[in-house]
Amino acid sequence: MSTLKQVMTSRLKSIGIDQSIAQAAASMRDARIGSLLVEKDGQYVGIITETDIVRKAVADRKDLDTMTVESIMSSQMVTIESNRSVRDAHDMMGDLGIRHLVVTEAGKIVGLVSARDLLVYFKSVSEPKIGQD
Repeated sequence: MSTLKQVMTSRLKSIGIDQSIAQAAASMRDARIGSLLVEKDGQYVGIITETDIVRKAVADRKDLDTMTVESIMSSQMVTIESNRSVRDAHDMMGDLGIRHLVVTEAGKIVGLVSARDLLVYFKSVSEPKIGQD
C-alpha cells in the first residue's frame, strides 16, 4: 500500500491569520481546494476548511468580510507522518470525523492530505465493480 508521501499535496496553500473569511473562501474556490493552512509570522498556526466556514460563519450569518480567519480556524492541526499508509490516514479521518490531515516529517509540515485525495487513490487501486453496458 502507498504511503502518504505518494498521495499528499506538497504545494501547500495558506492564508494570513488576519485575512477575512471571504478572502479564505475565495482563495479556496480559486485553487479548487477545501482547506488552507493559516500563517502567522511565517509559521503555520492552524487550518481553516470549507466546513469551518459553513458551520462557524455562514450558518450563523456572520459578516464574512470583517470576520477573520483566526476566529474560526482550528488551531490544533491533526497531523500524521508522511511514511504512514493511506489506510492509516483513512482510518484516522474516519475515527476523528475530519477531512484533512496535515502531513509531517520529523515534526515539520511537508504536505496535506484530504478525503478527496484518498478517494482518488482508492479509485486508482480498486477493481471496477460496476459493469458497463
